[in-house]
Amino acid sequence: MEMLWEYGRAFLCGGLLCLIGQLLIDKTKLTPARILVTYVVSGVVLGGLGLYKYVVEFGGAGATVPLTGFGYLLAKGVAKAVEEQGVLGVLTGGITAAAGGITAAIFFSWLAALIFRPKPKE
Repeated sequence: MEMLWEYGRAFLCGGLLCLIGQLLIDKTKLTPARILVTYVVSGVVLGGLGLYKYVVEFGGAGATVPLTGFGYLLAKGVAKAVEEQGVLGVLTGGITAAAGGITAAIFFSWLAALIFRPKPKE
């Protein structure tokens, strides 16, 4: 039963983030790219303030998988690197923390391009 509630919380959290994004698309003149940037920056700011960890504790993968989770990961990586390396950690921490996810995204995009043979739009 606990596992079912964990899935429910992830669904609620991820669904709420998607709902907010959809409302921003429908009700504002923001472009999708600006909304994506807003989500990443929101994750960084909330992570830096120590607030996003509570969202992650509640929502699990529903909070860490969306773009706000990526921003949170960057902020968390920078904080850890600054603690270990000092000021140099500001430049290296975020990329180090996100390296696995970035590598996976590049690899699977390349793999999809090989399998599906993309064509330019006409």
